Amino acid sequence: MADKSKFGFDKFRNSDQNLIGMLYKNLRLIIRLLKDPRINVLLKLLPIGALIYLVVPFDLIPIIPIDDGLVIWLGGYLFLELCPQEIVEEHRRALNGQDIPVGEGSKSVVDGEFKDISE
Repeated sequence: MADKSKFGFDKFRNSDQNLIGMLYKNLRLIIRLLKDPRINVLLKLLPIGALIYLVVPFDLIPIIPIDDGLVIWLGGYLFLELCPQEIVEEHRRALNGQDIPVGEGSKSVVDGEFKDISE
């Protein structure tokens, strides 16, 4: 029986998992940014408007159903691009488990010694 890794099937399987993971992370990032009060309210209308477009039965080109997916993708992409990048990076680091505040670096670490005073 032929080895599937010779034909590059592993690349497709890993890329699918990465694509789904990337979409999931971007969705979580958009939700976090929508909750952030530092983001302009008018800017938050982009992904919300894209979702409304998905729910309301209105098609730009009725023959092609791909426009729904395109509007959703474009709304999320423009929202992430137009948000202040330092806020986006702060939320990306928080999603990846790197809760270091932006621009502070090692200032968030306090060096000290423990001394038990209960004795």
